Amino acid sequence: MNQKICLVTGASSGIGKETAEGLAELGATVVMVCRSRERGDKALADIRRRSGSNSVELLLAEFASLDSVRILAKEFVQKHDSLDVLVNNAGVAMLRRSVTVDGFETTFQVDYLSHFLLTNLLLDELKRRAPSRIVNVSSASHYGGHMNLDDLQMKNRYGVMKAYSRAKLAQVLFTYELARRLEGTGVTANCLHPGAVATNIWSRPLGPFSFLGKISRLFLISPKAGAETPVYLASSPEVEGVTGRYFDKKREKKSSAESYDRNLAEKLWTESARMTGFAN
Repeated sequence: MNQKICLVTGASSGIGKETAEGLAELGATVVMVCRSRERGDKALADIRRRSGSNSVELLLAEFASLDSVRILAKEFVQKHDSLDVLVNNAGVAMLRRSVTVDGFETTFQVDYLSHFLLTNLLLDELKRRAPSRIVNVSSASHYGGHMNLDDLQMKNRYGVMKAYSRAKLAQVLFTYELARRLEGTGVTANCLHPGAVATNIWSRPLGPFSFLGKISRLFLISPKAGAETPVYLASSPEVEGVTGRYFDKKREKKSSAESYDRNLAEKLWTESARMTGFAN
């Protein structure tokens, strides 16, 4: 990964931080994207120290704001004129329904919609460095997701796992549609389940169900183990040229039946472009 430039979102902790560290250890220049300056600076220092690499940088962005994502893309392009690997990892799981400053349901925007926008804003940089790679961190929870295009904001019957599963399904649909649109460019797009990982996404207040989070964490794998598949997809020669696939434990696996619905993927893309104001 020497002389390769990688951008990793949600890199202040968990899978994102371990992915950034793993890529830095392989010799890549890593641009971490974090929400908090304080947490980002701490993670940056940790990764530089543990990886032994000084080629690690920090950019700030709030994925609950599309304007912040646009600023992030501009800042990246100002510092780097190309991109080898984009790892879309940042995510949340909101116990109660909330909306962002853009008026969209928070989990849907942070986990999927903002990454849709960021990816499209950086496609020219990825094409410039082809062969290059896009890695979307999804989840096995997508198997339980259903994409209702008539209620993407989940105004009716919101549920934390319902929202999370739907956002992760959106990532898989997006990956497959993106791979089709990028055919012949040398840019690949794949998605993955990192495993049941003990990350901060499940450390948020869960009300009367908080005890379940504490118990379940006893059976979860470490963030370092969870980062193995995204690092593999970002760097391994074994998957050079492989695109439009879903991986689990570094092996290709079939995703949900709904995720292969091309008509649904195209409609989701069109609606996502409208919501983000991205014209393609």
